[in-house]
Amino acid sequence: MRPLEGLKILDLSRVLACPFASMILAEMGAQVIKVEQPVTGDETRHFEPRVTGENGSESAYFFAFNRSKQSITVNLRTPEGQKIIRDLAREADVFLENFPVDTLKKYSLHYDAIREHNSDIVYVSCTGFGMTGPYAPRKGYDTVFQAMGGIMSLTGERGGGPVKPGLPVADLTSGLWVVIAILTAVVGKDRSGHGCHVDFSMFDGQVGLLSLAAARYFTLGEVPARLGTEHPGRVPSAAFECADGRWVQITGSDQHWKPLCELLGLDQWAQDEVLAKNIERVKRRDEVMHGLQQAIGKLERARLCQLCDERGVPAGPILSVDEIFADAHVASRELVQRFAHPQVGEFEGIAVPFKFTGYDDPVMGRPPLLGEHTDHILMEKLGLTQEQIQGLRQLKAI
Repeated sequence: MRPLEGLKILDLSRVLACPFASMILAEMGAQVIKVEQPVTGDETRHFEPRVTGENGSESAYFFAFNRSKQSITVNLRTPEGQKIIRDLAREADVFLENFPVDTLKKYSLHYDAIREHNSDIVYVSCTGFGMTGPYAPRKGYDTVFQAMGGIMSLTGERGGGPVKPGLPVADLTSGLWVVIAILTAVVGKDRSGHGCHVDFSMFDGQVGLLSLAAARYFTLGEVPARLGTEHPGRVPSAAFECADGRWVQITGSDQHWKPLCELLGLDQWAQDEVLAKNIERVKRRDEVMHGLQQAIGKLERARLCQLCDERGVPAGPILSVDEIFADAHVASRELVQRFAHPQVGEFEGIAVPFKFTGYDDPVMGRPPLLGEHTDHILMEKLGLTQEQIQGLRQLKAI
């Protein structure tokens, strides 16, 4: 048994953040019914990159965030489609949506309307800037939330301009926030006996990640500068280039300073009682960083990592994507798994990274074809006949 078996999620979300959240929950056992627009479906079904197999072409982007779900197509603009959603919501534990503020109110699918049919529902609204506040009507994408939420201002080389991370961090972390919100609300419902509405803003989620930057600002009034891979309050904590042109990230505390200096042949620094304290190394940041780079630049990456491991100095090679997926530890942890898809055949995906004792581990299922489960769900959940389903198709409700 997987830990979330029996949890029923009606998922009206699209694109990345919320589909990522519902996929995580699905692979831990929840039943996720993904509601899509007829004909076109979730817009990411048409995104690059494409993967082509013997029976067709599919979006690998869609695959990455929509495994293990059931797909039903419903036209929310029709009264019949709206009724289908309300009827499905009667039996759902969670209702997940990421439409712009008040969009679903036009279709009587907002929280108050759904709660009339299911008073225990956990209804999660994920919007760009929340349901209230001066920014509520604004539109945004991942990079806009990165920019306004602070992470771009903190990312980039010293003295350089802002840089976005190489992944859609605002989308991905928002997905994780949504998972936390859903699980928290479900536990709360079990204890209190009633559901709730969760108003989650992707902007709020990014501000919520500021953590150390906020602590420095609240404490020191400091607006952190961009430092590349360096840490504002710890030296060393940075990426260093090795003799072979490869890079290593070394992050050490006071107890690591002496062994690091010894393995690099910096014997004078190893005996320096002043530099043994991080606060002094921070004061002499440029000098220390220059000296470390000079010594590290004489060693190849593999040798440096070996020496650090032997002396207990926290360090790791900066791996490219191809190196990560060729890594023996990644293989041993089974982080890359496969699913069989009827259009493209075998395809790889990144597993949900949990290992349970006492429950079955997450299971990687394939992404659904568009509307693949429409008839089955309408018959099983709502008791409709084939004739009624055909009538809904003629009305373009599904």
